[in-house]
Order: sequence, then C-alpha cells, then structure tokens
Amino acid sequence: MNNLVLAYLGDAAYELYIREYLINSGLVNVNDLQNASLNYVSAKSQRRILESLENLNIFTESEQNIIKRGRNTASHKSKNVDIITYKKATGLECLLGYLYLNDKNKFKEIMKYIVGEL
Repeated sequence: MNNLVLAYLGDAAYELYIREYLINSGLVNVNDLQNASLNYVSAKSQRRILESLENLNIFTESEQNIIKRGRNTASHKSKNVDIITYKKATGLECLLGYLYLNDKNKFKEIMKYIVGEL
C-alpha cells in the first residue's frame, strides 16, 4: 500500500485513540480536550514521541523499515514545522496505519507506550 495512504490512515487511527484516551481520562471540556491533544497529535509531538520510542528499542526491524519508508516518502512541505520533524511524524503515522491494518495488538501496545500506560 502507498506510504502516504498508510500515513493518512495512521493519522486518523492515532487521533481517534488519543481523543478516546483523553475523554476516558476525565476531560469533558472541548477546549481542554483540544489543548491536551496537542501534546500528542502535532508533528512536533509526534517527532518527540517517535524518537522516545526508538530509544526504547520497541520496534522490530520490519517496523523500523516501515517508519523509514514513510519518512522518506516524497510529500509536501509543512508550513508549521521543519522538514525533518514533518518526515519523522509521517514515518510514525505510516507505521501506525500499517499496524492498524495488520496487527491491532501491536498498534494498541505502541499507543499504550505513547500515552504512558506502559
């Protein structure tokens, strides 16, 4: 599947998981939910999260390859962040899209790492 399509799906699955997590954590005000979600869903946050997960060595070689494929895919330049941050965020989204389609247990495991439940 096209890497940008995987990233597109990964972005949606990731954001839905984060929104559900934040609601379940007790936030009920939409502005508070939006502000809290920025700790997870912005490109800067996704780069920080990816680098943190890489330091934990939780990705298999195959998963690392998917991240690299997503990171190296030609895409448009973001107006809000530098190109490296944007590409790393895309790499994470690509992996999450792939896992969402092919290994929901690993998707959930990574998401638990991201929200600090593991």
